Amino acid sequence: MALPFFPLRLRPRALRLARLLSRPGVHFFLTGLLMVLGFWLAHRLSERGGREQLSALSTERLELYATNLSAELGRHASLPSLLAIDPTLQALMSSPQDPERRRAAGQMLARVNVRAGTNQIFIADAQGRVVSASEPLTPPARLAEAVAQGRNHFFAADAETGSTDFYLLHPLRQAQQAAGVIVVRFNLAPLEATWVDLGLRSQNERILVADDQDVVIMSSVQAWKYAVLDHADPSRRRALQASARYPQAIGPDLELPASLEVHQGQQVRLPLPGSRPMLAQQRQLVPLGLRLVALSDLTEVRQRAQYAAWGGAAFGASVGLLTLYLSSRRRALRQLTKAQTELQQAHAQLEQLVDSRTTELRRTNDALKTQIAQRLQTEGELLQASKLAVLGQMSAGLSHEVNQPLTALRALARNSIRLLEGGRHDAVAANLQIMDDMVERMSQITRQLKSFARKADDQPAGSASLADCVRNAQVLLEHRSRALGVEADIAVPRGLRVRAEANRLEQVLVNLLGNALDAMEHEPVRRLSVQALPVDEGRRVLVKVRDSGQGVGEAELPRLFEPFFTTKPAGQGLGLGLVISAKIVHEFGGSLRAEPPPAGERGMSFEFDLAVETWEAVMEQADV
Repeated sequence: MALPFFPLRLRPRALRLARLLSRPGVHFFLTGLLMVLGFWLAHRLSERGGREQLSALSTERLELYATNLSAELGRHASLPSLLAIDPTLQALMSSPQDPERRRAAGQMLARVNVRAGTNQIFIADAQGRVVSASEPLTPPARLAEAVAQGRNHFFAADAETGSTDFYLLHPLRQAQQAAGVIVVRFNLAPLEATWVDLGLRSQNERILVADDQDVVIMSSVQAWKYAVLDHADPSRRRALQASARYPQAIGPDLELPASLEVHQGQQVRLPLPGSRPMLAQQRQLVPLGLRLVALSDLTEVRQRAQYAAWGGAAFGASVGLLTLYLSSRRRALRQLTKAQTELQQAHAQLEQLVDSRTTELRRTNDALKTQIAQRLQTEGELLQASKLAVLGQMSAGLSHEVNQPLTALRALARNSIRLLEGGRHDAVAANLQIMDDMVERMSQITRQLKSFARKADDQPAGSASLADCVRNAQVLLEHRSRALGVEADIAVPRGLRVRAEANRLEQVLVNLLGNALDAMEHEPVRRLSVQALPVDEGRRVLVKVRDSGQGVGEAELPRLFEPFFTTKPAGQGLGLGLVISAKIVHEFGGSLRAEPPPAGERGMSFEFDLAVETWEAVMEQADV
């Protein structure tokens, strides 16, 4: 991208500034700055607009409340002057002590009071004493003061209900002299009840009416009635209480400013529990000497300002990220152009390099062909050596596994010779049948060794009787156990069948039983036990083979299942029996483990688990 024109002395500064702005860290800083700026600006504008809107709405409502109050107070404003020209009242003022005239005036005032809808109408003399009234009453305490000062109205609190009463006064003259005053009282409780109802419906606006002493005489919140708008010290509170203008104790200080803006309003917070920031506006009712104050809750305005602020922050982030994207894209295009140029140069150099090395590669190719032929010959030799190693491993396993059947065959052959000498042909035939079975078993063992050397097939195991497999293994080792005097304890249910191949399971048992006999060969006490215990709610069986031999040390225990590791003396074992057995059990879906005996006991225990084909037999054994 071409740089704009700068003077020569300013061009380096512009370049440095462009490089600075192209850094990602600077872009992120500017994005954060735009977010903060957008947050602050949107919050300020939204709050200002919200306050102006709330102020305008509150001003309209304030005017409505002022008009309503003025209309309510002015509804009976002409009534006292009309009554002043009534002949009945004129006759009364000429003779105030005449009982008949008092009675006639009282009846007339009662009729007017009912028709006008006021609370009371009465005539008082210049000292504030009641001369005649629409009903028996006690004049308010402020009446004498108001008559003396020549007022035409005043507010006073009803001592019984605590509501605010408004009194209209009009002088009664006799011979151009003030002979008394006619007073009309009506109560403002209905109007105040309307304000209270509106305040309960809308919690965002409060209305207060304060008299010339800044004491709240009407309010949409009953708890604020007779509170002080500003701050009243103790002496002022005592003076207000002694004035008898208010029927109850003076309420808390609201601490509102003495002068409030009518249109813009002023933010205040009342010193009351749970108070929130509010916008205060007032309307002066000069003829009545009242202050009408409206308090509007700013919580909604602040919430909208918060939402707008977050929107402004999101907008600033969007602008910053868009700028970052455009800058990154421009930088990527510039790097792509530079990379294309460098690629073209590298391609030209590569072509030259390929041409120069083609000849060298041809010479190297001939040498590689010779090396490949030598390597193929070496690989063939290594493959042959690997085959010989596998064949040696199979031969070692075969010699280990066939040793025990050969011993049994030797013993049976010698026994058959003696039986022939004794003429016991039936016994010889039985021995020959056993020898034939052993030869078949040896062939099966060699086949199993071949299967062990190959990769295991995924064919499922069959079903075998665990008790028969244990009995066959005992037969193969019967001559050794009889010679050692081994005490055997076999606890295997007869009807238990497991998912395994019978011949390979017998191979595992022969290995475990043979190892147990080897371990007990030099022990004074020789006990061998085979147990079948139900596990997993009878779905599997745990086979335990335990002996009373010398056991295995802790250092040798982890190596028991390593190939060619044995604890027997040299020439008596190749260390493949447990490896082959573990492999077979694993193919049956179980695992072969070695468990040392409890502390204080001798021997060793080998156990493996198998899936049960008929689990009822295991449960019957468990019940026994």
